[in-house]
Amino acid sequence: MTTEELISAYRAAGQGQVFAFWDSLSPQARDQLAAEAAEVDLAEVERLNRTLVFKAGGGGVNLDGLAPAPYEPLPENGGNPAKWAEAKAAGEAALRAGRVAAFTVAGGQGTRLGYDGPKGTFPVTPLKKKTLFHVFAEKIRAAGLRYGRPLHWFIMTSHANHLQTETFFAQNHYFGLDKNRVHFFRQGRMPAVDFSGKILLETPGSLALSPDGHGGSLRALHRSGALDLMKAEGIDTISYFQVDNPIVRSIDPAFIGFHLLSRSEMSNKMVTKAYPEEKVGHFCVQNGKVIVVEYSDMPMEMQRETAPDGTLRYPAGSIAIHIIDREFARRLARGGEGVALPFHRADKKIPTIDGAGQPVKPEKANGVKFEMFVFDALPFANNSIVIETARADDFSPVKNAEGLDSPQTSRDDQMRQFARWLKAGGATVETDATGVPKQLMEISPLFGYDTDSFVERWHSLPIKPEIRDGLYLE
Repeated sequence: MTTEELISAYRAAGQGQVFAFWDSLSPQARDQLAAEAAEVDLAEVERLNRTLVFKAGGGGVNLDGLAPAPYEPLPENGGNPAKWAEAKAAGEAALRAGRVAAFTVAGGQGTRLGYDGPKGTFPVTPLKKKTLFHVFAEKIRAAGLRYGRPLHWFIMTSHANHLQTETFFAQNHYFGLDKNRVHFFRQGRMPAVDFSGKILLETPGSLALSPDGHGGSLRALHRSGALDLMKAEGIDTISYFQVDNPIVRSIDPAFIGFHLLSRSEMSNKMVTKAYPEEKVGHFCVQNGKVIVVEYSDMPMEMQRETAPDGTLRYPAGSIAIHIIDREFARRLARGGEGVALPFHRADKKIPTIDGAGQPVKPEKANGVKFEMFVFDALPFANNSIVIETARADDFSPVKNAEGLDSPQTSRDDQMRQFARWLKAGGATVETDATGVPKQLMEISPLFGYDTDSFVERWHSLPIKPEIRDGLYLE
């Protein structure tokens, strides 16, 4: 489409204001505005205006017929050990066959942590201060070594951090990974609109664009060509996790195995809620399909409801760890009648300009942003399953500068994990009442990335190292 055709299309859609300052822009600014405008699907914006912006209220989330989702409990919580062993064996076979890729959603900046840079470049480990990307790279590398097939790693960045992320990996020599197996692509963006449905400008030569949410990761996989690359490489199973969780088992054979044995198109990990008001989504079943109901959409009396044995009736908390079938991701990304992730409306204070092109910093919400959530894919998936995981082994995100889910709480959880592994190997480790070892230590995923791999490696050492302050195992 030529620039003239693009401008005509915007005018025909009633969005001609996007080019209101065109005649006063420099050639470079015109190029930027035209490129941004070309990203926008005007028919999609029209549909979202009709269904989300102009539609008052909306009535909230439909909770009719809601029931707790069934899940596969851990063996220590009543699960079948033989079933877990079978799943692990199936997952290991898939890894040896090269069927699995890692996929990290990493579009965020470290702003909430008081850190200037992509969140994946934030240092998180207790002793060596390795970054999130470094930790995940070692886990992926370790899995490749263990199963004899190096894994591909797909990383979704944002327009804000793409170049910084690529540069960071290059400067660190891809942390020992084959750079041809590390793939970066940008998350999609959506324009913000005002309450009359008009696309907002951030400056006279740029749109007010924002990321399309983690649900946009499926469209980005498709549009970037990542799914085609996976198909060419024989990869049909995608291990999805978010960048802020350093203890995630990014490659979990048992989880992969349950997914494959169930012929699931999208599988999910859950943790038992720590308390009724914990701010996590709830795995539920509605109309025969697994769904996630956000804590903000579930009435508090439902969140506090108990089963006859006194446990929570809705105990299964979502922690944004999934296994996704490649062709399911493609089907969702292509969309079509009745098969597309829904967008959600978020009223926001959006920096924009006035009719004279002067900056406006609103004091209250002045427009709407659109975003998708990856768990909204679940109702479209066949045979979706939920698998329990231990919070201590899979979930300790770094979200806030202090307090809950902070660098300090995550470092403590990493240290607790190291202590548990050492004890499982027969070592004596002195800890405080919460399980944090009294000596500062760190274990690289290249030495052990879960209890089994650690114990196996520990027992292979002819001389065991002293458990002391500053202990590092790699």
